[in-house]
Amino acid sequence: MVSFVLTVLGDDRPGLVDSLSGVVTAHGGNWERSQMARLGGKFAGVVQVSVPSASATELQAALAALGDEGLLQVRVDLAGAAPVATGTRFVLSLVGTDRPGLVHSVSSALAEIGASIEELDTATSDAPMSGGPLFEATAAVVLPEGVSIESVRDTLEALADHLMVDIDLVS
Repeated sequence: MVSFVLTVLGDDRPGLVDSLSGVVTAHGGNWERSQMARLGGKFAGVVQVSVPSASATELQAALAALGDEGLLQVRVDLAGAAPVATGTRFVLSLVGTDRPGLVHSVSSALAEIGASIEELDTATSDAPMSGGPLFEATAAVVLPEGVSIESVRDTLEALADHLMVDIDLVS
């Protein structure tokens, strides 16, 4: 078996997941994990699939054909065997008034201590009371060995005060 990570992008319309999953299935592949969303009128996603080694080349050609047909642009990368992080895991939640630089400020603070962001989901919406833009983020984070969640909490609480957002950490 060969494992691929597919990055997909196309104009949003019904049937895109069906087209993509149909190609994977037709080549004996298995859809293992995905994250997909409608973003700015586009359909975007990341999918991990596995396929029998004998079908790998044909799958790649069929996925490329989706782009040629104007359905989806699909980038195919061989999945790697990245080392599994073994430190403390927590979920970070952030809520505050939307403005440029929020993700960068928090990700920089986490990068400085060597933390790894394994998943990140963000969204903006209208705030219920003010109607202004509200930014929400949820991140699954893994700390390096020797770094405590308490020290991260102190760092991020100071940052939250500076950014005027609420940040919560849950082990």
